[in-house]
Amino acid sequence: MRKMMTLLIFLLVFLLIDYYFFQGVLNASKHWSPVWKNTLRFGFWIPTVLSFAAIIWWNFGNPYSISASTRNFVITGIVATYFSKVLGILVLFTEDLYRGVRFVWSYFSGSSESLPGTVIPRSEFLSKVAVATTALPLGAFAYGIISGAHDYRIRRVVVNLKNLPKSFDGIRIGQISDIHSGSFWNKVAVKGGVDMLLKEKPDMIFFTGDLVNNQTSEVRDYVPVFEKLKAPLGVFSITGNHDYGDYKKWSSQEEKSANFRDLVQVHKNMGYDILLNEHRMIEQGGEKIAILGNENWGVRFSRYGKLNLAHQGTNEAAVKLLLSHDPTHWDAQVRPEFPDIDMMFAGHTHGFQFGVEIPGFKWSPVQYVYKQWSDLHREGDQYLYVNRGFGYIGYPGRVGIPPEITIFELKRA
Repeated sequence: MRKMMTLLIFLLVFLLIDYYFFQGVLNASKHWSPVWKNTLRFGFWIPTVLSFAAIIWWNFGNPYSISASTRNFVITGIVATYFSKVLGILVLFTEDLYRGVRFVWSYFSGSSESLPGTVIPRSEFLSKVAVATTALPLGAFAYGIISGAHDYRIRRVVVNLKNLPKSFDGIRIGQISDIHSGSFWNKVAVKGGVDMLLKEKPDMIFFTGDLVNNQTSEVRDYVPVFEKLKAPLGVFSITGNHDYGDYKKWSSQEEKSANFRDLVQVHKNMGYDILLNEHRMIEQGGEKIAILGNENWGVRFSRYGKLNLAHQGTNEAAVKLLLSHDPTHWDAQVRPEFPDIDMMFAGHTHGFQFGVEIPGFKWSPVQYVYKQWSDLHREGDQYLYVNRGFGYIGYPGRVGIPPEITIFELKRA
């Protein structure tokens, strides 16, 4: 009963948004030809009907019967439709607010002459502005899907580590994160991103979690793509919060556990050395560095990680590099408890898949949630790098925050 009431309230709010905005549509189109007028007015309700049908099906059907990519497009369609209408409503509301103030003033003063101008019906011009305003976010959503989703960018980062052995001076590491294979809808473009990383010829490759959205079967069609990632010193990977199936309803705990075991096996089948709270020693010229891999550990999300286990037995390593999916792990545990970890590689935030990055200015809504949400950070002799992600989830695109492939060069300080 509670679920039904919540759904009805939700749909009622959407219907009120539609009704209010539709008044502007009526006003904006009143002088149009009958064909265009009816096209707009009837066409206005098509996204509403589709959105309501999708919402009802989502609540009472089985959204997991369709692909993750399709689910993302359904969610995006609903969000884009109503976000655009709300922006249009803000334009209409400014005029209605003005008219309301005039009415109240007239009522209490007994005359409307005390305010300049005359009370007029809702402006046809502003109604047209409101309708046109909805095209801006719709255009941005479409652009982010068509152009931004697979606009892979290589970011080059030089990090100076004071304890880096001479034999590792200049070592190059490639990092990708947050593949979210279930969201992909353009395999050719994804292959292009993998090829970009391979052309860089890194000595090692780090994948810092979230291979899938909810279940291992999502990656099936992309195993041949990502198994091409190879590097002389190895490809090392970890798990992210989405890899455990925590956001899907399973028929049993055993089914969920089997899904995770399958995911680990996929990493291995692709040739990735998956680190589940463990480490690997890399030796060159008689000198060693340690690669530590922590299962997901975050302030807001699941804490499967046991960094103490990954850290055990690494004392002989001159430098310790940690793969840990969630950047909140750095301030919460890594820095205060493990000061000998030289650098942590993370992802998780996606840069919100939306923002502005121009020379001298960087902004994304995600910065109000995550202190470190992209790029390189330093505290004392410890470093954190947050990758913006290779894939996407929810919204199947990116606006202003393109997908990232990071190439590090580690140098002796």
